[in-house]
Amino acid sequence: MSQAAAQSENAPEILLDVNNIEVIYNHVILVLKGVSLSVPKGQVTALLGGNGAGKTTTLKAISNLLHSERGEVTKGSIKYRGEGVAELNPAELVRRGVIQVMEGRHCFEHLTIEENLLTGSYTRSASRGEITADLEKVYHYFPRLKERRKSQAGYTSGGEQQMCAIGRALMSKPETVLLDEPSMGLAPQLVKEIFEIVRNLNESEGMTFLLAEQNTNVALRYAHYGYILESGRVVMDGPAKELRENPDVKEFYLGMSDDGRKSYREVRSYRRRKRWLS
Repeated sequence: MSQAAAQSENAPEILLDVNNIEVIYNHVILVLKGVSLSVPKGQVTALLGGNGAGKTTTLKAISNLLHSERGEVTKGSIKYRGEGVAELNPAELVRRGVIQVMEGRHCFEHLTIEENLLTGSYTRSASRGEITADLEKVYHYFPRLKERRKSQAGYTSGGEQQMCAIGRALMSKPETVLLDEPSMGLAPQLVKEIFEIVRNLNESEGMTFLLAEQNTNVALRYAHYGYILESGRVVMDGPAKELRENPDVKEFYLGMSDDGRKSYREVRSYRRRKRWLS
């Protein structure tokens, strides 16, 4: 066997393959411009970039949630396990193992934490015993939810609501989780706690993640591979460790340079000057 063949054989299986997609809203607004990315099985892949870069649109294109916002994929293909997903509705995708945790910590505010979690199992035909076991597993990863299980979700903290939204997704027994801006609006300690849980789920359960995140510094510490979006295009990608050490990424996204940390105003000025695309 050749070295190339051996490397190919040892490479992880690609679960999700996004190939050169374009997304248009309202038939006129081009939001994604030839985005391609791959998500290997059992890895954490980060989709990075500032607000408006196209991260959420990419996730919604994958999970077929664009139509409710008058958006559509007009070019390219999205495949999961080698099969096109364009004709599947979001519920069918969930049954195939792909679920999205929306940005903004969406919970049913009038339901308790436990009732919220149980709604995640409604797409499955599982016994009560299986659902109870899965619920206990969620509580194992999110012990704070167990403490608040009888509390109405609307009266819990932002961090607890984010945990609830992720826990509800886990109740559908997904293979791949699309996680949109998990750090948004949370204190640094809570952000670290949630990302540690993501790492534990990945390492202990073999769960695959594609996470969209503005907090590039945190995301690259927990991801295996990263893609950086700018104005609807992928402008850079690579192993997370390499991206963390890349001088442009340090200066442009992490606010760091060889001269030390830059101010936000300096980074924005640099952003206007930098020509990513020829």
